This record gives sequence, structure tokens and C-alpha cells, in this order.
Amino acid sequence: MNKKTFIIIMTVLSLCSVLITPFFGGSNLDFDSIINLKSDSPDYQIFFNLRLPRVILAFLAGAALSVCGMCFQSLFRNDLATPFTLGIASGASFGVVLYIFLGGPVLLITFLSGNSLAAFCGAILALAIIYSLIKVKQNVQLSDILLGGVAINFFFSSLILIFQFNSSNSKLGEMLYWMIGGLQVLGYDQIMFVVIFIAIGLVIIGCNLQEMDLMLTGEELAKSRGVNVQKVRQSIFLAVSMTVGAVVSVCGPIGFIGIVGPHICRKFVGPVHGILFWASLLFGGFFLLICDTMARCIFYPVELPVGLITSCLGGPFFFYLILKNKTY
Repeated sequence: MNKKTFIIIMTVLSLCSVLITPFFGGSNLDFDSIINLKSDSPDYQIFFNLRLPRVILAFLAGAALSVCGMCFQSLFRNDLATPFTLGIASGASFGVVLYIFLGGPVLLITFLSGNSLAAFCGAILALAIIYSLIKVKQNVQLSDILLGGVAINFFFSSLILIFQFNSSNSKLGEMLYWMIGGLQVLGYDQIMFVVIFIAIGLVIIGCNLQEMDLMLTGEELAKSRGVNVQKVRQSIFLAVSMTVGAVVSVCGPIGFIGIVGPHICRKFVGPVHGILFWASLLFGGFFLLICDTMARCIFYPVELPVGLITSCLGGPFFFYLILKNKTY
């Protein structure tokens, strides 16, 4: 299968999945009410206010996480790098846990829930810590950034456990449910919030694709070709962190999309980022959308958080990568 064929297939699959998956769920819908746009019908409300926003959010989140995984795997030149390498998910999770522990209001502003706003603030805090490391330490190495991310993960994880240990059963259940990762959304307000940050992040990443190609061959060679390695690295870190922070703030820390998506796409289209970017975007959106459909339907009437499905599928894949232990 050549590169163009893979992109065409993923485009067709993505479009079909976006159009078809809203009809799959716990209850059967009256297609006539939906097709004829009968807004007073319960089926119409379920389709357009519950299922369709969820499908759109699933595709956007999966696409963003997959592209961010592509960026980190390229920068760290390692298949095991993930969008959460810098501790963004841990920071976001800490923000939500602290918010729930303090018993904040359910809704702070019209388009973003309190949990989501707290998660975004936590993700920005993790980003600020990493960015301060990059600015303070001269000639910072990728290994230093990676170790900094590991340290942030451990630090926030410890704080999360402290607050969970001192929480009531109801609050503890809410914390755990959010940290599994899910796509429950009502209407399109939160989607608009996510779209803004995803769009900005993807534009920044798209402007640095050629530079990332050169950096794959080695930073010294990239510098000799006129690439400002430090500036490109900071731009990618900022774009990935902002994008992942927005996704996690609404969906929770959904794992493994950033590992599975770009790795599979690289097998079909190669390491050139100009085409790998689009392949990862389409595959990640399609993959998370299918996982979310499975989460809604497998154990009906119980609806599983999609994070459980992605972990079940991604865990064995991650183990395979460890055994293979490939680096660029």
C-alpha cells in the first residue's frame, strides 16, 4: 500500500465513521425524525445534542493526541514517547482532583465546566514548570526535559494520592471516574473551546514540519542547514502542551492514542512529517471514534469510559514496543 492510498483510505474511513457512528448507542433512534429535522422529537435531541457532539469531540481529541504523539516521538526519537511525557496529564488531573476536593461550583463560565477549567489550569502549571526548565538551563538536552517530565508526573501523582486519601467516597468516585478518561459532552460549547486550542497547536506544528524532518537526521546537521533547533523545540513543546492540555481538560487523560496512531501510520507512510502529519491526524481521530463507539455499545446498558477501551487495546501494543525497543 503506497502513501496516497493509505491517506485516501483513512479519509474515507474517517468520513464514514463520523456519519455512521452517531446512530450507534444504547437506544434505537427514529431516523425519520432526524432526517426530517423534527426538533421537537426526543430522537432529534439525542442525536444532535448528545451523540453528534460526542462523535465530533472523539475525532478531534483522537486526531490531536495522535499528532502530538508524532511530534514527541520525533523529537525524542523514540517510539515510547507520548503526548503526556511532560507531565501535562498529571498536572491536569491534579487540577481536577484539587477542584473536586475543595468542592468548587459545577459551572464557572458558560462554555466550560469547573472540572475542565481546573484541568486546563493544572496542565498550564505543568507546562510552566517545564518551560522554566528550558529557559533557566542553558543548552538543555532532550534527556533533561524528559527527566523533568518524569519528575512532574511523580510530584503531581503524589499530590493526587494525598487528596484522594483524604476525600469522601463520593468525591473519590468522581475523581477516579474523571481520571479514566471519557467523552461525555452536552452540546457544542466545550467543543468550541477545544477546537480553538487544537487549531492553534496544529498550525504551529504544521509550520515546523520541514524543520522536524531535518532534526530527525541529527541536531548538528539541522543547525548546519539553518534550523534554529532550540526555537523549533520550544515551539513544538508549547503547541503540544497547549493542545494536550485543552483535550485533557474536557476528555480526561485518554492514554495510548499518541503511541498507537503515529507508530502505525509511520509503517505505511514513512517518517516524512509532511504526510505523516495528515496520516496521524486521520488515524487518531478514526481510532478514538471507534473506541468510543465500542465503549457505548459493548456492555449496554452500561457505558464504559473510553479510556478503558484505549488502555485495553494500547497496553499490549505498548508492551510490543518495549520488546521491540526501537529508537530513531
